[in-house]
Amino acid sequence: MAQLIVMPKLSDTMEEGAVANWLKKEGEVIDEGQDLVEIETDKATMAFASSAEGVVLKILLEPKKTAPLGAPLCVIGKKGESFNLDELMAKAQGGKAAKPQETKPAVAPAKIPAPVAVLSKPTPVAVVQLQQPANGRLKASPLAKKMAADRGIDLSGVAGSGPSGRVVAKDLESLGSSVHPMAARAVRTGEDRVIPNSMMRKTIAKRLLAGKNEAPHFYLTVSADMTRMNEWRSRLNKEAEKSGVKVSVNDLVIMAVSRALHKHPEINSSWQGESILEYGNVHVAMAVALPTGLVTPVIRNTDQLSVKEIAFMSRDLATKAKDGRLSNEDYSGGTFTISNLGMFGIEEFTAIINPPQAAILAVGATISTPAVDAKGQVVAQPRMKMTLSCDHRVIDGAMGAQFLQTLVSYLEDPLNML
Repeated sequence: MAQLIVMPKLSDTMEEGAVANWLKKEGEVIDEGQDLVEIETDKATMAFASSAEGVVLKILLEPKKTAPLGAPLCVIGKKGESFNLDELMAKAQGGKAAKPQETKPAVAPAKIPAPVAVLSKPTPVAVVQLQQPANGRLKASPLAKKMAADRGIDLSGVAGSGPSGRVVAKDLESLGSSVHPMAARAVRTGEDRVIPNSMMRKTIAKRLLAGKNEAPHFYLTVSADMTRMNEWRSRLNKEAEKSGVKVSVNDLVIMAVSRALHKHPEINSSWQGESILEYGNVHVAMAVALPTGLVTPVIRNTDQLSVKEIAFMSRDLATKAKDGRLSNEDYSGGTFTISNLGMFGIEEFTAIINPPQAAILAVGATISTPAVDAKGQVVAQPRMKMTLSCDHRVIDGAMGAQFLQTLVSYLEDPLNML
């Protein structure tokens, strides 16, 4: 008997999906549990396995098309079997009458309105006649050259009234200040592009808009001396040259943050309306930039992991994110997020809280900075700035400051984490 395959819910926040690629074509045989289609969700593109076996009788949603949860994707049945789509839809909806499918018209690019007539008389712009000297040399007086440079006028497009066509000061004075600097210059024109938003980009926009509008943000910035942490990282990576995973600065930050969250559980929390939820476990999410948007895979029970375990898991999750292989479990359940742009040379920035979390840490690059050491001498230190964005409904200024004090102490002396 023919069976209708509908749009599945592949993530906890998914409301609609798009077909990225059909792995089976109409008329092809498929087994139960075999990958049928790749679906683009708000988080990643994932393969969806068939819940039926037989032949793909009809594909109902073309690639790159978006549909809500429960929308029909395809029909699977016996070869040559006839079916009634309305009956299959009614059965899939629990016996309810199937509603006819409406095709939404494609959104056309916004039209540029016609220019509105101007009532006042516009200021006339001088017309510059282009001419090329016969011998290839431009003739102009020194004063005319200076005036042209000050006004941004291309002298090659000015007709001179001096001897042998030489440009003199009065030729520029007659042009006045109404000559646009680009009037005598050829301008290359480009074309606007309309880029459709991916499922991920639309979800990012929706969640961050809600996060920024609903959570009253405030920001705290500190700077940490990374001298000892860098020395420790060098020792760890020398040991890892023969075997093991190398440790990045971000791995060390994740480790220090997880330990600081364990000590300050009030930061590892979220606003619940009538209450504040203080999470019992520390699950740190790390922001990973993709061409289609931003994902935040989660390292679970981070405060219980060694730095080498964190390094291994962070690389595995980053690779899976870039390959589009993240599962729902990989990016759900985070209790705190770290966004690091230091590898791009960004020294300092603020980040938007990832709801329902109460805070996010923005990490900048480590920069050699003049600082006063314990002996009162000015020295160059490798310092890293970090900005904590806090939900003021959950976190007060003093609470955030104490958390950052602990974090800085861990980064400046890794032994404090033991």
